Amino acid sequence: MKHESPIKRRESRRIMVGDVPVGGGAPIAVQSMTNTNTCDVEATVAQIRAIQEAGADIVRVSVPSMEAAEAFGRIRQQVSLPMVADIHFDYKIALRVAELGVDCLRINPGNIGRDDRVSAVISAARDRGIPIRIGVNAGSLEKSLQRKYGEPTAEALVESAMRHIDILDRHQFPDFKVSLKASDVFMTVDAYRQIASQIEQPLHLGITEAGGFRSGTVKSSVGLGMLLMDGIGDTIRVSLAADPVQEIKVGFDILKSLRLRSRGINFIACPSCSRQNFDVIQTMNDLEARLEDVNTSMDVAIIGCIVNGPGEAKVADLGLTGGSPKNLLYLDGKPNQKLDNATLTDDLERLIREKVAERQQQEESLIARSGD
Repeated sequence: MKHESPIKRRESRRIMVGDVPVGGGAPIAVQSMTNTNTCDVEATVAQIRAIQEAGADIVRVSVPSMEAAEAFGRIRQQVSLPMVADIHFDYKIALRVAELGVDCLRINPGNIGRDDRVSAVISAARDRGIPIRIGVNAGSLEKSLQRKYGEPTAEALVESAMRHIDILDRHQFPDFKVSLKASDVFMTVDAYRQIASQIEQPLHLGITEAGGFRSGTVKSSVGLGMLLMDGIGDTIRVSLAADPVQEIKVGFDILKSLRLRSRGINFIACPSCSRQNFDVIQTMNDLEARLEDVNTSMDVAIIGCIVNGPGEAKVADLGLTGGSPKNLLYLDGKPNQKLDNATLTDDLERLIREKVAERQQQEESLIARSGD
C-alpha cells in the first residue's frame, strides 16, 4: 500500500542543522529534548544516544549556565546527532557553545540585551554557519505584550515572533527557523497559520506542555495534524511529560499517518471483536515490542477475521487474516501459507524479518546499480 501524501507543503527557505536539512522541501525532521541535568555528561550522552536510536534527527539540550556550556562541549564530542543549545538571555553562553560546536542556537535575539551583544551572537552564528531558532512560548510572552493583549493570543505570539525576526532582518541574518507554541491547540494552530504567510523561513511545530503520554499524544496529534495537513511545518517536536524516546516514536507515527515520512512498520490492525480467530490485541502488543528495532518501511496488516482481513491483506506487504482452523498469511497481496495460533507471534516475527531483509537487499541493489 504505497501512496504519496496528497499534502502540498508550504515552500520555505532551507537551513542546515548540522547535516540535517530543514525546510526547502526536505523531509520533516523529528526532534526531542533531553531532560537530564546537562552537567551530568554521562547521563545526557546516554539519553541522546537512546533518542538517536529511536530515529531522532535533531536533539535540543538546555544550557542555562556557563558550567552547562562546558558540559555541552564534552557531550558534543561524544555524540553525532545534531545538537541545538537552548539558551535564555545570556549571550556569553551562546558565544561559548558556538565555539564548542553547536549546530543551532535556540535564543531569542530580543532577550539578549544591548545591540552589541546581539551583533556578537549573530556574527558568531554567521561565521560558523550556525542557524538560529526563534522560539515563542505563550507562557513567557514579553510583559509589554501581556499588557497589550491582556492574555496570550495567537496575535500576541505572532507579534512577539516578528519582533525577534525584525532584529535578525536588521542584521541581514536569514538562516533561522521559528516556533510559536502554546498548550492550547486552537491558539497554536492559529498562530502558525498567521505567520506561515508572512515569512519564508522554516517552521518548527509543537504543542508546548501538551501533557502526559496519553493526553499529550492526543493533543499533539490533533494540533500538529491540523497544521501538517495545511502543508505547514518543517520540523516537529511532540512535547510529552514522558521519556523523550516516546516523543520521537509519536512524532514519526504522526508523520507516518499523513504519509509525510515512513520509518519502520506501519501496522494495520483491527480493534478485535467476537469474530476474531486469534488474540489480535496481544499479538499486536507482542509484535510492536519485538519489532521496535525495524526501521525499514513496510505495511503489515493484522486482522482477526475474514470480513475485512482479505481486503487489507491484499494491499499490504504482509497481511494476516484470521481463519479456522488456521490463519491465512498473504505476502505481497497473495495467499502464501497458513499459520497456527500456537506459534503465531513467533511465525509472524520471523516472516516480517525475512521480508525486511528482502526489502533491504533490494534497496542495496538499487543503490549499487545507481552508482555504476
